[in-house]
Amino acid sequence: MTNYIILALCIIVVLAYIFDISGKYSRIPSVILLIFMGIVLQLVLRHLPISIPNLQPVLPVIGTIGLILIVLEASLDLKLEKSKKGIILKSITAAFFLFLLFTAILTFMLTKFFGYSFRDSVLNAMPLGIISSAVAIPAASLLKPSEKEFVVYESSFSDIFGIIFFDFILLGDGPIGDSIMALGFKSLITIVLGVVTTLILAALLHKISYHVNYVLIITSIVLIYTLAKMLVLPALLLVMIFGLTLSNNHLLERDFLKKYVNFEKFRTDIKSFKTILIELTFLVRSLFFIIFGFYVKVEGLLQWDNLLIASAITLGIFLLRYLFFKFILRMNPVPLVYFGPRGLITILLFISIPQVSRIPFLNEEVITIVILMTIILMTVGNMVSRGEKPEALLITEDEKPDPQFIPTDEKPEERLSE
Repeated sequence: MTNYIILALCIIVVLAYIFDISGKYSRIPSVILLIFMGIVLQLVLRHLPISIPNLQPVLPVIGTIGLILIVLEASLDLKLEKSKKGIILKSITAAFFLFLLFTAILTFMLTKFFGYSFRDSVLNAMPLGIISSAVAIPAASLLKPSEKEFVVYESSFSDIFGIIFFDFILLGDGPIGDSIMALGFKSLITIVLGVVTTLILAALLHKISYHVNYVLIITSIVLIYTLAKMLVLPALLLVMIFGLTLSNNHLLERDFLKKYVNFEKFRTDIKSFKTILIELTFLVRSLFFIIFGFYVKVEGLLQWDNLLIASAITLGIFLLRYLFFKFILRMNPVPLVYFGPRGLITILLFISIPQVSRIPFLNEEVITIVILMTIILMTVGNMVSRGEKPEALLITEDEKPDPQFIPTDEKPEERLSE
């Protein structure tokens, strides 16, 4: 049995890799293929005499780790430059106001027409208002550079805003004024902690010479995130501060710091760290969506009521995005309007809602259908976009690796001293 389990896991990982590669050419996001793989596995195993342990309790754990890794990987790609000021401001504006507008509209409908309490309505509306960076960022790889950066910023900040406000409503039990002040105070503490922890982790990344160090850094980030969540702090902000600091280390390159930091070696360390991070993120993300698909209730996906509700929600999501891009941001809506998928973060927040606060017709099947519909529409956006062609993924003469990153028989110290 052990050999069969190992064989199955290897095949699953290889298929996930093939999906990821094929997505670059077919423009079909690998996420939707991973979910369908999970559904197919579920249907096949129903007719086989094989007992699978219940993995549902593990899903939030894998999802949380995946969220941390995805936001960290995305923030390592973000460059803070004056020339990108417009993109950054517009993407943050879109992330913040589209989340608030969708949540406000759905909350109003749930309270006004269905009679649910404000708190329960907000808790059920928020997960559906958040763009999934786990889905959007990998799918944006073939967009134009400026469009890709917009998607990275918007989806990352959408995750951050969504989690902060969701925790604010879920855990807030005092007057609204006191809660807002507490949120502001906690955000300030988080920024200070983010700076301190970033300095410590960056020092570890730079100074540790032991052959196992990147795993320690990633584990430390997950540990800090978990502790911050336990203290009810906007923990994802810590992760993003760390990633942004590493990716924009050139802003810290001052004469007095050069005495203590070899920035060339530091950038080499960051490049190696990012390589490990990308591999780990791919594995965790793939496992999450396969397991999620495995536990989807297939029968519920075909119920007319669920399809109707999910279609109405999906229509609202993209209609709001189109109007916001067209008339508020005054940007060409295509293809960015399509990049509002729901996914990992939607699932994580939805399963965090207490059972007593759940709204019956916003069930797991409706959430799953919304996720699938938004991903399919994003696929359409990928196909109509005129971004990079698949051939651009091949290494060109200008994109050959920097010689300093090519392994040699020399010791790192010797290469740096040259």
